[in-house]
Amino acid sequence: MTITTLLFAVVVGFNHAFEADHVLAVGNIANRRTSFLEAMRDGLLWGLGHTSTILVVGCVIILGKLTLNIGSFEYLEMVVGVTLVGLGFFRIRKSRKAHPEKGKKIPLNSKLAYSIGLLHGLAGSGAVVLIAMSEIESSSMSIIYMLLFGAGSIFGMIIVAILFKIPIGDKSGIGPKFQNGFILLSGLLCIGYGLFMIYNFSGL
Repeated sequence: MTITTLLFAVVVGFNHAFEADHVLAVGNIANRRTSFLEAMRDGLLWGLGHTSTILVVGCVIILGKLTLNIGSFEYLEMVVGVTLVGLGFFRIRKSRKAHPEKGKKIPLNSKLAYSIGLLHGLAGSGAVVLIAMSEIESSSMSIIYMLLFGAGSIFGMIIVAILFKIPIGDKSGIGPKFQNGFILLSGLLCIGYGLFMIYNFSGL
């Protein structure tokens, strides 16, 4: 495997982070935070969860010398859709509550971002990466490829979290009504795209 191929894995991972379902999921988690560092932490944890799933399943594929096809993972797209719908409703409900007092932080909970990252790991192009990786003859190179892909996706998720935090940051200069509107819009988009995924992969 050449250096170019390894660098390509990072680029693919970074681009993977900007798929619509990933952006909406991370955005609706990160925009509840009171600081950029907390939002970046959510992006990091989502990326780690996403990478954990791919790495674990990838190692099983390598050790078991398994051959996969994309159909093996299609049903997971519907699971992701259900997750997005639930996350969107959760975010909208939370946004209707009074904002915390200035300086009061929302308790940090790593479970939400990490868990949703785990669910997204095998959906979409994540499955394609596993299938491509299974074709690599060297086990060590396959693992390196997965790790580099994961590093790229983690970095991408942190960028996504920052972008969603900018409109509602304390120093954004934007009024509370616009901030609440942005949160509502992101929640509705999350619900809408989740319903689209459910419809698209349910065969209705």
